[in-house]
Amino acid sequence: MGLVLEHVSKKFENAPQNTLQEISFTIEDGEFICVIGPSGCGKTTLLNIIAGLEPPTEGLVTLDGVPISGAGPDRAVMFQESALFPWLTVLENVRFGLRLAGKNKAEQEEIAQHYLGMVQLAHYKDYMPHQLSGGMKQRVALARALSLDSKVLLMDEPFASLDKQTRNKLREEVHDVWLQTRKMVFFITHSVEEALFFADRVIMLSANPGTILGQLNISLPRPRRIESPEFIVLRADLLEQIRTEVDKSARQEYRNV
Repeated sequence: MGLVLEHVSKKFENAPQNTLQEISFTIEDGEFICVIGPSGCGKTTLLNIIAGLEPPTEGLVTLDGVPISGAGPDRAVMFQESALFPWLTVLENVRFGLRLAGKNKAEQEEIAQHYLGMVQLAHYKDYMPHQLSGGMKQRVALARALSLDSKVLLMDEPFASLDKQTRNKLREEVHDVWLQTRKMVFFITHSVEEALFFADRVIMLSANPGTILGQLNISLPRPRRIESPEFIVLRADLLEQIRTEVDKSARQEYRNV
């Protein structure tokens, strides 16, 4: 049945208007969804609602028919920053969630080693976080999220703080991992190029309040080439739509001053 959002709205206390308004869509098993939109349109709020970290003001979110009312092991979150425990090694960071999930030491070791190998960090298992580059820390965070074998992987601009070269490399690695695992992925990004590189479907949110401006199915073959003519045409079209929404948001803010 997948992940289903029905008429989800969110209004924070003392806010003049809703942050999100009437959001409805479905994500199927194995689908990679990217969400784009101007700053302040509610992308992270929407992710937090799906994660169970923030309740909706109105509407319903279900996973395989079960209402989401809080955080749970069926949804793993990867944030902009790696959020590793600085006093634990790479291996211990990946094992941490497995220990909380009740896995024995042998299971923790086997699973953690498997996913560290998947993100090409098996040889760094005894390193401390401060010994790693930013890109390597994010790969540890990815291994940690994958190790829990959650049905849904929620990713909030996980490459935003990285340099372009590292970001491009990690994109390819995450894409390869997704092809191996076929997790249901909900991925937030400001980058149109990133959205088109990953997504089966792109959901575009409008400026405040965040509503669904449109959804675009991406049928480009994988692996995708950002220099291909088809990719360039799609990127130009989405960039123009985003630019229109950014201009609209700026005009609204100016009128409210």
